[in-house]
Amino acid sequence: MLCLSRLDCVRNKVWVATFGVLSAGMAVLSSFGLLLYCGMPFAMTVATAPFLILGIGVDDMFIMISCWQQTQVHGDVEDRMAATYKEAAVSITITTLTDALAFYIGLLTPFGSVQSFCMYTGTAVLFCYLYNITFFGAFLALNGRREKSNRHWLTCMKVPEPVENSEKYNICSVGGAYDHGTGKEEPMPINNFFKTYYGPFLTNNWTKGFVILLYAGYLGSSIYGCFQIKEGIDLKNLAADSSYVGSYYDNEDEFFSEYGPNVMVVVTDSEFQYWNESARNSLDSCLQNFESLPMVSQNGTISWLNQYLAFGKMTNLNLSEENTFKRNLSAFLERSDFVQDVNFTDNTIFASRVFIQTVNVSTAVDEKNMLNELRETANDCPVKLVVYHPAFIYFDQYAVIVSNTIQNIVVATLAMLVISLLLIPNPICSLWVTFAIASVIVGVAGFMAFWDVNLDSVSMINLVICIGFSVDFSAHISYAFVSSNKRTANEKAIDAVYHLGYPIIQGAVSTILGVVALSAAESYIFRTFFKIMFLVIVFGAVHGIVFIPVFLSFFGICGAKVGDEEDAGDNPQDNTYQFKQKGNDNIACENNF
Repeated sequence: MLCLSRLDCVRNKVWVATFGVLSAGMAVLSSFGLLLYCGMPFAMTVATAPFLILGIGVDDMFIMISCWQQTQVHGDVEDRMAATYKEAAVSITITTLTDALAFYIGLLTPFGSVQSFCMYTGTAVLFCYLYNITFFGAFLALNGRREKSNRHWLTCMKVPEPVENSEKYNICSVGGAYDHGTGKEEPMPINNFFKTYYGPFLTNNWTKGFVILLYAGYLGSSIYGCFQIKEGIDLKNLAADSSYVGSYYDNEDEFFSEYGPNVMVVVTDSEFQYWNESARNSLDSCLQNFESLPMVSQNGTISWLNQYLAFGKMTNLNLSEENTFKRNLSAFLERSDFVQDVNFTDNTIFASRVFIQTVNVSTAVDEKNMLNELRETANDCPVKLVVYHPAFIYFDQYAVIVSNTIQNIVVATLAMLVISLLLIPNPICSLWVTFAIASVIVGVAGFMAFWDVNLDSVSMINLVICIGFSVDFSAHISYAFVSSNKRTANEKAIDAVYHLGYPIIQGAVSTILGVVALSAAESYIFRTFFKIMFLVIVFGAVHGIVFIPVFLSFFGICGAKVGDEEDAGDNPQDNTYQFKQKGNDNIACENNF
């Protein structure tokens, strides 16, 4: 509302901003209501989605209003809406398709929490788009009718128009000012800043050289950070900061760091003959194989079977005989601590377990290696064994998190390339959009390591988000660059940042404001969401208004009609370009770098 407020009582768009945010809120309600009605599981990670959808919806709103302000104020509302949708609809369609597709590709991951988040958020993105081009568009048309009638933004009463060439008028009783030279709304001062100062500064050769050096430093730091990133999630981070679980794990790390999980080795064969000496020797041999592993203590095995055999020896029982073994087993279990270690039902031992003690398991890599080696040892044993510990559900993700993350990123990036090629009428700009996606992903992944964020299922969700958001800013700028009727690549870059530089900053700031509340949350999941979203938005915006315009100016290829030459730019004879006739009515410009 602050960004869209004006001192002019007619051009003020506070209500437009209000309905834009309301449109995003309706998208959250509709998508969540639909999926909950369909029985889709709601994981805790989904609770971060509304913050994200508000950011996406407001971004699209700013783009549509920016295009509306470029139309003729005295034109028919239908014509202004047509011109607005002609420019904005393609741009927000590209970003919606890429965002939604990025989330739905996240369904390929085997993690249920990630699947739930991606389904809810991807559906919300589609609803957000639907409401933006219908509900919000309808209100934009109603607001256009109010502006055309020169009515007050609050009272809807007609007010006198300001006197031409006079900048002094009462903002409460006079309004409807516009640029009489262009017939459009008067641009905001920051728009003029982008056109008059920032654009020419950015396209200066010295500035371009500095931008290239800056990007090289950014890319080098990011790649270095990617090699420093850690895998895995600390179990205490799954609880709130105020939970006693956190202090429990801290004390465990401080006083018992040399010990790892106490892993159970389960005999799952209901036909295993525990009373048979040969079968017992096979089981003992398997346990010795476990104890020979470097991360297993040789003296830490706890076995009910060994204790039972010792009990039989003390009481002169022949436990090598099946009936004697089974007849005395129930009594032994009830008088010992092993009652939960044997499933002895209907005179049959369906399963049993022994415990082995792991040691020197301190990092996520140690945990992954331990899990893999224990499972390989169990598979090599002639006895049917399963190794298990409650923490294995978290260790399991370490084995696949890297491969799944890379798979999702590659598939989504290729999908973004296809969409960009279909909707952006220039293959080189489409490639630059894809390049921006890869660049932002590398930057976010690298700086995650510098901000103490590990690669786990939580951060993997955010990297999927990264794909969708990184395409937003670069797609808007690239499409504006291609659509510009300016002749030279530098002029196209200036024109693109003039029209979309401010909306990109508005969208970036509004999205960060939407998630900044999560930075103070008492949950690791929400704080991680904020950190990565912050990196995504900052890097995406910098790519959109700094890196991409400069890179496009190097490789700019444009097309213009001969009849439009008078609109091509302020300096059509720019000596850095030469124009060649293509056919009868087309001109293509070639960069002479």
